[in-house]
Amino acid sequence: MESLYLENSPIAYYLDNTGNKEWIVFIHAAFVDRRMFEKQFDYFSGKYNLLAIDILGHGNSIRTRKGDSIEKTSDWINRIFQKHNIPAAHFVGVSLGCVFIQDFADKYENKVLSLSCFGGYDVKNFDADRQKANAKAQMKMMLKALFSIKWFAKANKSISAYTSEAQTAFYKMNIRFKKHSFKYLSGLNKLVNVSPKKERKYGLLVGCGEYDIPMEIEIVNEWAEYENCDKVIFKNAGHCVNMDVPQAFNSFLENFLQKCHSKK
Repeated sequence: MESLYLENSPIAYYLDNTGNKEWIVFIHAAFVDRRMFEKQFDYFSGKYNLLAIDILGHGNSIRTRKGDSIEKTSDWINRIFQKHNIPAAHFVGVSLGCVFIQDFADKYENKVLSLSCFGGYDVKNFDADRQKANAKAQMKMMLKALFSIKWFAKANKSISAYTSEAQTAFYKMNIRFKKHSFKYLSGLNKLVNVSPKKERKYGLLVGCGEYDIPMEIEIVNEWAEYENCDKVIFKNAGHCVNMDVPQAFNSFLENFLQKCHSKK
């Protein structure tokens, strides 16, 4: 699929616009790119209009200029909406992508039909101890990358995916990640625990895989309880559930989106 570029920004994005249908926006995990959603594009093409972006410093979003920062992601997505006359969309995020779809919903609530967060956390309620543990784990992984991106990608694939097929696909994307792009991820703390919670006017789905780290499973269970929202723990899946069990993922997501549509 051809990369499109947002003017006066580094952002590369990909469209599948098949007519007068609702939109789904996919935001990928760290260190990979929009290709992690290839099986979702195949499944949902023709049923929905589809948009995926490469996060700053990932994939083809590497034509950066002075002043570009990851905190601008929501504004860049909104500009893509304006350019292509997208009124509103369902948002699907995996891991890091969950941060950006929640930030967009906070800033442009009227353009959100639903949020589906997999392998993520509530950016308005991220416990300080968990935040420290997460930062410590990320730093450990970054040190591996400083020595070798291949070493980093090899270690990362087993953390990020459970099945051998998904691990291989994750590795092939991760190997393209550039060391200098780590600097953009430092801006993430400016998007976490910075605004008060408010009542959601759209559907929320949270989930992860049964083989994700225990802390993530705890987060998902707690999040679903206090939000009273939809939840799923996928069997035979790790962190990147959409890659590990694409058929189960696509079916569950489709049912959730249809439920959100019926409530409109």
